[in-house]
Amino acid sequence: MKTRLSAAGATLLALLVTVLAFGQPAHAAAGFSVAGGKLYDANGAEFIMRGVNHAHTWYPQQTSSFADVKALGANTVRVVLSSGDRWTRNTSADVANVISLCKANRLICVLEVHDTTGYGEQSGAITLDRAVDYWLSLADVLSGQERYVIVNIGNEPYGNQNYASWATDNANAIKRLRAGGLTHTIMVDAPNWGQDWSFTMRDNAASVFAADPARNIVFSIHMYGVFDTAAEISDYLGRFRSAGLPIVVGEFGFNHSDGNPDEDTILAYSQANGIGWLGWSWSGNGGGVEYLDLATNFNPASLTDWGQRLFNGANGIRQTAREASVFGGTPPPTTPPPTTPPPTTPPPTGGCTATYTVTNQWQGGFQGEVRVTAGARAITGWTAGWAFANGQRVTQSWNVGLTSSGTTVTARNTDYNGRLAAGASASFGFLGSWTGTNSLPAVSCTAS
Repeated sequence: MKTRLSAAGATLLALLVTVLAFGQPAHAAAGFSVAGGKLYDANGAEFIMRGVNHAHTWYPQQTSSFADVKALGANTVRVVLSSGDRWTRNTSADVANVISLCKANRLICVLEVHDTTGYGEQSGAITLDRAVDYWLSLADVLSGQERYVIVNIGNEPYGNQNYASWATDNANAIKRLRAGGLTHTIMVDAPNWGQDWSFTMRDNAASVFAADPARNIVFSIHMYGVFDTAAEISDYLGRFRSAGLPIVVGEFGFNHSDGNPDEDTILAYSQANGIGWLGWSWSGNGGGVEYLDLATNFNPASLTDWGQRLFNGANGIRQTAREASVFGGTPPPTTPPPTTPPPTTPPPTGGCTATYTVTNQWQGGFQGEVRVTAGARAITGWTAGWAFANGQRVTQSWNVGLTSSGTTVTARNTDYNGRLAAGASASFGFLGSWTGTNSLPAVSCTAS
């Protein structure tokens, strides 16, 4: 089912107050933790998921897939498991081997129970409470793996019917997991086959977060046909960012039976805002969605068009993935280096200067950044402006107040980035559309 996004109600704003009241939890050195809406590994380094889903429970013989997705640059793999209620149960020994494969290939493991998919609508689907039984049966296997494993309670735990108890059921599941000794970061999926068109997760996420005594929850939205415009994507993810609640795109594709997701915006917005994502899926899809395979027949040398886009395209895995620091290496900066030389800017002498850079570009769209630099004296505010020469249009922006009139764009500082010391800089970003040519405009800057 596909429903358009609308304006949020007052519920989220009220719950935001609750989240902010918690402050930032103490860092859990034993494993992953969350604070301020971000995910941190056991070393305290921010970690942004860039990876894929792998249907292990249906293809348990494809153990080479872990090394294959790592070789293509992924830092995370979300592994499909079964409690035995709908498919063959993944045993303790099998799950231990999966974790070992993840660690051997320096991948963070997100483990999920798939048997909950579409509960309330799908025949045979199990409750979250039943999924918790499975996780608690694996407590010995999971113990000590908090640095490498995130527990995703249940995949898409409700369909498009009977999902009103989503918040209560997730809160109770989290409490049972904690009481059973699991100290891992817990991932919570949205209802409505993961797409939350009813806004049930969006409007109740803060109460579920508050139900966890460890305050160590990450929310997961699945983006398929419901999310086919940039506005829908940025609005949904942006509300979690504003509320200080951690959000990842746990599944998404470039096409689907319920509509055509805007994968370019999913990738660009996530990169610009430090949001993790996991593409669906490595290989082995059936039932009419074979087009969602990233690799043909599990062969990493035979990537599909979707696989080429996700691994090698703009804002894709090769360009943006950073390995978790718990594997011993020195993590590179969160923001990847530009693929083209930065623009040349004369030394600031007074007032302010501004430079315009296209940081990523794809057919029909691009991501841009403007950096404002104060001159020889401190400034209290700035306004940058330019005129597009080729019909480009800004579709979304962040860290700036931006208006457009025809080809003219005016960008003004926000409350938090207007005051700059002499020689200091602030930057803002935006997404745009283009046809034909995407030339760089000249940018002016006026200081106050």
